[in-house]
Amino acid sequence: MMQVDGLWRHPIKSHGREALEAVDLRAGEAMQWDRVWAVAHDASKAEAGVWAQCANFSRVSKAPDLMAITATLDEATGLITLSHPDRPDLTFDPDKDPGALIGWSAPLVPQNRALPSHIMRLDGRGYTDSDFPSVTLCNRASHRAVEAQIGHDLSIHRWRGNIWFDSDAPWVEFDWMGADIQVGDAILRPTERTDRCLATTANPETGRRDADTLAALDAFGHQDFSVRCEVIKGGHIVLGSSVVPL
Repeated sequence: MMQVDGLWRHPIKSHGREALEAVDLRAGEAMQWDRVWAVAHDASKAEAGVWAQCANFSRVSKAPDLMAITATLDEATGLITLSHPDRPDLTFDPDKDPGALIGWSAPLVPQNRALPSHIMRLDGRGYTDSDFPSVTLCNRASHRAVEAQIGHDLSIHRWRGNIWFDSDAPWVEFDWMGADIQVGDAILRPTERTDRCLATTANPETGRRDADTLAALDAFGHQDFSVRCEVIKGGHIVLGSSVVPL
């Protein structure tokens, strides 16, 4: 039986990951508090309250040091604490003190690229990489296949996924496209494969590029990892919840 063995959210796009033990999904929305905020750079054309493509934001593919950030969100107070091996911890409110993050992250961003400018917020929808509210579903067996191809262990955090499950079959998630998958009490529908970029070459512990994940994926005839899902029916998911194609 396939089961959920990891739940992760990323409150600020490309600026930290946070482990969860349970989550309540809502139909038609991304995971709550996932990518609610994004850091627009000084060349961004993103408009307030409107989803925009990732090219408008500071992100790991252009600033690999950002990969090593971890995050903790206090939902009651709205405070986020960010940690990075090369920076002091930062606790701040992204709505009330956006400048705190801009200053804190400046040393982690190449100075010859577009620089962090301001923080944007998009509730419910979130600044997912897809042009629809999505939750990513990731297969541990597929991850192990990439590890075997590359020849050493890799952190799952390179893929910045939301829901992880374990199975015996790598890439089986690609066969689920358009089908309904029950995960805990929720029903997800994989809509597209997640195409990957240079962000996945960065080590989540150090922020240094140290693994050619894209070449490893090429060996399987694609550069995709995980599937982006629509939430068809909301529901409660916990670690250990079953994953069942319907």
